[in-house]
Amino acid sequence: MENTDQKQDVFVAIADSKRRKIIHLLASTKELPLHELTSHFQMGRTAVSKHLAILKEADLVTNRKIGRETRYRLNAAPLKEVKDWLSFYEKFWNEKALLLKNILEE
Repeated sequence: MENTDQKQDVFVAIADSKRRKIIHLLASTKELPLHELTSHFQMGRTAVSKHLAILKEADLVTNRKIGRETRYRLNAAPLKEVKDWLSFYEKFWNEKALLLKNILEE
């Protein structure tokens, strides 16, 4: 049986292009309400809310209520895990490119 209280994996959360677009939109502003986020997609508020829930489970998004409106904000800290993982491969490919350059220069 799967534990629904577990934190969502950040890699799973960013795997979907719509969720990456939500992250980008939130990174470009301080915070946005659901209706403004929804206006950037060809899907309804319920679908956007489901994507926001996945991002929230991964701690990538926080929200706060102002009256009847819920505003969403990016929490970029979990993206450091992605950056750290990618930096290993960046180093790997830089070393391979340097090796290839040296071979071609010989």
